[in-house]
Amino acid sequence: MNLRFLLFPTVFLAVLCAASGAQAQTRVGEAVLVQNEVVRVAATTTPINVGDSMLRDETVRTGADSAARFVMADSTNLSLGPSATLKLDRTVFNDEHSYRDVAIRMTTGAFRFVTGHSEKTAYKITTPLATIGVRGTTLDILSQRGRSVVVLQAGAASVCTLSFQCVQLTQPGDTAIITSAAGKVSITKTNTPPWTFAANCAANAGLCAVNQYADASTTPPAVHDDGMLCGR
Repeated sequence: MNLRFLLFPTVFLAVLCAASGAQAQTRVGEAVLVQNEVVRVAATTTPINVGDSMLRDETVRTGADSAARFVMADSTNLSLGPSATLKLDRTVFNDEHSYRDVAIRMTTGAFRFVTGHSEKTAYKITTPLATIGVRGTTLDILSQRGRSVVVLQAGAASVCTLSFQCVQLTQPGDTAIITSAAGKVSITKTNTPPWTFAANCAANAGLCAVNQYADASTTPPAVHDDGMLCGR
């Protein structure tokens, strides 16, 4: 038996998976506002400038006195205040302008999140203390050591601790406060927010503008869904 015919499928799959690894750097959005130090964090940190791509499975960080706003391919707008870290854990495209599944981890800092055109069930937002389900929403989110604050500006959202204690935010100003102390996590609801993203907007009005992705970019993202072949 000719070994070349046995080896060819294996070699072909290896090449395909290597290509798939490169495609993991799929463009999923674009930086539309960059103030001072904004970087993507990988083996090394590289600066992000206006017009640069937001990539699948990457971490973005702002420095002190810095801020950024990104528009994703489904026109979700993500704004980051100073000293913020955001991780795109997962993005699975439904088509070029919507997601079937998108997971965003807001590790630390202040954020504003405005949903785009994807089905609301596609979004999963997490902080170290909470998971947030959205239903057509503008949310202000503060993630600190031992505390997360989620303020509803428009729409509705469900906020849960990691142990599934949940509150429903249904009116503008509704706020979930999650705290962790002595190993115990608690969640409370108020309509008097102790914090909002508004101070960041006052410092830079562009942070709270909202763009459609078509206005931010003329380059559509590539759609790849071949991870199953490579064990992802």
